[in-house]
Amino acid sequence: MVKHVILWKLKDTLSAQEKVDVKREIKEGLEGLAGRIEGLLEIKVHTEGLPGSNADLMLDSSFADEASLKGYGIHPEHVAVAENKVRPYTELRICLDYVADETKPE
Repeated sequence: MVKHVILWKLKDTLSAQEKVDVKREIKEGLEGLAGRIEGLLEIKVHTEGLPGSNADLMLDSSFADEASLKGYGIHPEHVAVAENKVRPYTELRICLDYVADETKPE
Protein backbone atom coordinates (compact mmCIF):
# COMPACT_ATOMS: atom_id res chain seq x y z
CA MET A 1 0.00 0.00 0.00
CA VAL A 2 1.16 3.54 -0.76
CA LYS A 3 0.32 6.50 1.47
CA HIS A 4 -0.10 10.00 0.02
CA VAL A 5 -0.12 12.74 2.65
CA ILE A 6 -0.35 16.46 1.89
CA LEU A 7 -0.33 19.48 4.17
CA TRP A 8 -1.64 22.81 2.87
CA LYS A 9 -1.44 26.36 4.16
CA LEU A 10 -4.25 28.59 2.93
CA LYS A 11 -3.52 32.05 1.56
CA ASP A 12 -3.28 34.72 4.26
CA THR A 13 -5.43 37.01 2.13
CA LEU A 14 -8.51 34.86 2.82
CA SER A 15 -10.85 36.00 5.58
CA ALA A 16 -11.66 33.67 8.47
CA GLN A 17 -15.04 32.84 6.89
CA GLU A 18 -13.46 32.28 3.47
CA LYS A 19 -11.02 29.84 5.07
CA VAL A 20 -13.90 27.92 6.65
CA ASP A 21 -15.70 27.77 3.29
CA VAL A 22 -12.57 26.79 1.34
CA LYS A 23 -11.69 24.01 3.79
CA ARG A 24 -15.22 22.63 3.48
CA GLU A 25 -15.06 22.74 -0.33
CA ILE A 26 -11.66 21.04 -0.44
CA LYS A 27 -12.81 18.33 1.97
CA GLU A 28 -16.02 17.67 0.01
CA GLY A 29 -14.20 17.71 -3.32
CA LEU A 30 -11.38 15.35 -2.39
CA GLU A 31 -13.41 12.98 -0.21
CA GLY A 32 -15.97 12.87 -3.03
CA LEU A 33 -13.37 11.04 -5.12
CA ALA A 34 -13.75 7.92 -2.93
CA GLY A 35 -14.96 4.99 -5.02
CA ARG A 36 -14.42 6.93 -8.25
CA ILE A 37 -10.71 6.35 -8.94
CA GLU A 38 -9.22 2.90 -9.42
CA GLY A 39 -6.72 1.98 -6.73
CA LEU A 40 -7.77 4.76 -4.33
CA LEU A 41 -8.38 2.81 -1.13
CA GLU A 42 -9.06 5.56 1.38
CA ILE A 43 -9.19 9.35 1.38
CA LYS A 44 -9.70 11.72 4.30
CA VAL A 45 -9.21 15.46 4.64
CA HIS A 46 -8.61 16.85 8.12
CA THR A 47 -9.60 20.50 8.50
CA GLU A 48 -9.49 21.15 12.24
CA GLY A 49 -5.93 21.18 13.48
CA LEU A 50 -4.99 22.04 17.03
CA PRO A 51 -4.03 25.68 17.73
CA GLY A 52 -0.27 24.99 17.53
CA SER A 53 -0.53 23.68 13.96
CA ASN A 54 1.12 25.60 11.15
CA ALA A 55 -0.90 23.96 8.36
CA ASP A 56 -4.60 24.47 7.67
CA LEU A 57 -5.53 21.13 6.07
CA MET A 58 -4.18 17.63 5.71
CA LEU A 59 -4.97 15.01 3.09
CA ASP A 60 -4.43 11.43 4.25
CA SER A 61 -4.96 8.95 1.45
CA SER A 62 -4.05 5.35 0.65
CA PHE A 63 -3.54 3.67 -2.71
CA ALA A 64 -3.14 0.08 -3.78
CA ASP A 65 0.28 0.78 -5.28
CA GLU A 66 2.48 3.48 -6.82
CA ALA A 67 0.82 3.07 -10.23
CA SER A 68 -2.56 3.83 -8.63
CA LEU A 69 -1.14 7.00 -7.05
CA LYS A 70 0.22 8.10 -10.43
CA GLY A 71 -3.17 7.43 -12.03
CA TYR A 72 -4.88 9.51 -9.34
CA GLY A 73 -2.55 12.40 -10.07
CA ILE A 74 -3.75 12.66 -13.67
CA HIS A 75 -7.33 11.48 -13.24
CA PRO A 76 -9.67 14.17 -14.64
CA GLU A 77 -11.89 14.27 -11.54
CA HIS A 78 -8.89 14.74 -9.25
CA VAL A 79 -7.36 17.35 -11.57
CA ALA A 80 -10.66 19.29 -11.54
CA VAL A 81 -10.74 19.38 -7.73
CA ALA A 82 -7.07 20.39 -7.54
CA GLU A 83 -7.40 23.13 -10.16
CA ASN A 84 -10.72 24.57 -8.97
CA LYS A 85 -10.89 23.98 -5.21
CA VAL A 86 -7.31 23.65 -3.95
CA ARG A 87 -4.66 25.54 -5.92
CA PRO A 88 -6.44 28.92 -6.13
CA TYR A 89 -6.64 29.14 -2.33
CA THR A 90 -3.38 27.60 -1.08
CA GLU A 91 0.05 29.17 -0.78
CA LEU A 92 2.05 26.18 0.47
CA ARG A 93 1.84 22.46 -0.26
CA ILE A 94 4.00 19.82 1.39
CA CYS A 95 3.68 16.22 0.22
CA LEU A 96 5.01 12.91 1.47
CA ASP A 97 4.41 9.68 -0.45
CA TYR A 98 5.66 6.44 1.04
CA VAL A 99 5.20 2.69 0.94
CA ALA A 100 3.34 1.65 4.08
CA ASP A 101 4.49 -1.59 5.63
CA GLU A 102 1.40 -2.97 7.27
CA THR A 103 3.27 -5.86 8.86
CA LYS A 104 5.48 -3.77 11.18
CA PRO A 105 4.16 -1.77 14.11
CA GLU A 106 5.21 1.90 13.98
